[in-house]
Amino acid sequence: MSDSFQPPVTLSRGSGTALWRQIEQTLEAELAAGVWAPGAKLPTEAELALRFAVNRLTLRQAIASLVERGLVRVEQGRGTFVQEPVIDYRIARRTRFSENITRQRREPTGRLLRMVELPASAPVARELGLRAGASVLLIETLGMADGRPVSVGSHYFSSARVPGLKSAFEGEGSITRSLKQIGVADYVRRRTRMTARPADSEEARLLQLPKHGPVLVSESVNVDAAGKPLEYGIARFAADRVQLVVET
Repeated sequence: MSDSFQPPVTLSRGSGTALWRQIEQTLEAELAAGVWAPGAKLPTEAELALRFAVNRLTLRQAIASLVERGLVRVEQGRGTFVQEPVIDYRIARRTRFSENITRQRREPTGRLLRMVELPASAPVARELGLRAGASVLLIETLGMADGRPVSVGSHYFSSARVPGLKSAFEGEGSITRSLKQIGVADYVRRRTRMTARPADSEEARLLQLPKHGPVLVSESVNVDAAGKPLEYGIARFAADRVQLVVET
């Protein structure tokens, strides 16, 4: 059974208010009262169906409405959770994932998805000022806040410009610290392009989103102290957990 046990509820059948709506209203009131903290897991579907003495289809209608309103989220295979406050992710001249998450009083962590050298596609080459097919280092990461995935980042660097970055990242696990280790003391953002679209299947899996759930996409170019392109990045943020805030 769940930790936050609540007593059985007798629904008013024949009252003119659908049973699923009564369940929704009861759970909404309990969420507002703080019965479950942000990020907490609700009782299982079976427990809730038993508590309200309804079938699972009726219960799912209530949960689906709460999801649509942004009060809870459903993670496939894990259950239903209280939605946390949205993270304000600042897009500024210096944009660093760990600093942004720490500023929100969350714990930033990351996981390396892959690190490979490959030929630059035409778009990547254009953004980095390279010829198409030139060797680039791709570092792809999963960014998390309090252990929950919030972004997938693809970071492209000219292999010729950052020799040693791959081995430095293997030791540091941080792009900023790795760049400092190989002599790039600072870098700033030249421009950012933002769009929104449905997540593809891999993004949905990594970010624990529903199929085709929305992602915010941030494409950016960072330059070194001399103004020369250093990094081309594409970040995909879970739109239900992050809002991008542009600072001027």
